[in-house]
Amino acid sequence: MSLTSAQKKAFRSIGHHLQPIVTVSENGLSEGAQQELDRALRDHELIKVKLAIADREERQAMVEELVEASGAELVQTLGKVALLYRHNPKVNPKLSNIQRAEEHHGRH
Repeated sequence: MSLTSAQKKAFRSIGHHLQPIVTVSENGLSEGAQQELDRALRDHELIKVKLAIADREERQAMVEELVEASGAELVQTLGKVALLYRHNPKVNPKLSNIQRAEEHHGRH
């Protein structure tokens, strides 16, 4: 499932307020980082990943590896941060960044 440009725009707006919860370095995606990435996507659906990698091409390769390893979609890359999204049909609405944001916007 590919995200529409409208979804990407909405997700970027939500992502703007998020802090990175997973950090990946030049050492690559360790098993621990992979588990953390999977848990974060399962719980929050939309997450920021910090890429502690100096080289731009290596960062881009790592983003592709993250997307492939997690089954997530890349919403945006901004400098050393990637915004990833993976839908979870059984997500806890209290944890989901998407559902919390929709609730938040719905109150106004």
